[in-house]
Amino acid sequence: MTVAILADDVLKEEILVRKPPETVNLVWVDSMRALTIVEADIYIDLLFELNAERTQHLKRLLPKPVLVNAVSWSTKKIGADLIRINAWPGLLQRTVTEIAIPSTMTEAHVKDIFDQLQWKYILAPDIPGMITARVLAAIINEAYYTLEGEVSTREEIDIAMKLGTGYPYGPFEWSNKIGLSRVAELLTELSLADKRYTPAALLLQEAGSSS
Repeated sequence: MTVAILADDVLKEEILVRKPPETVNLVWVDSMRALTIVEADIYIDLLFELNAERTQHLKRLLPKPVLVNAVSWSTKKIGADLIRINAWPGLLQRTVTEIAIPSTMTEAHVKDIFDQLQWKYILAPDIPGMITARVLAAIINEAYYTLEGEVSTREEIDIAMKLGTGYPYGPFEWSNKIGLSRVAELLTELSLADKRYTPAALLLQEAGSSS
């Protein structure tokens, strides 16, 4: 099986850590154009952005399976029968991968793909943030509200979270690893339906200065 993957160095390394089986040939590409002209059985766009032009390029690859790193947007909003994968930096190397599929697909459409990749997966709801990213974004947002209120420092909040919950990273460490702009993007999308996810002003400020 040949898998064509568009990724940056960080996400490429996370996939390689999973040690793909010998039966899987990974073809790495560096542009959307290259992804669309490679002959492959499966296509993965880990640098996906929500815009009509990119979606049209990916739709041309169908009906072959196309996986996209689209954490913040449902397949309905994307407007194509693509398989969403939670590939935020730091999450792709986990032993279980979160995926979401459009209403036109069933688990049978994806089981063989992930069996061949030898990736364990869990079907998440086709909603912004799926499961893990939604929780992490909310935790990071609350940490920024706490910082805004001058309740504690970044370092102390990170330490408290790690000691209190056993998390591998504190919320600010997670935001650095994931990329604060990605977190802000998801929170903004979630807040359209639920104001509890309204991004903290400081989070938006720092996300804007880092993008």
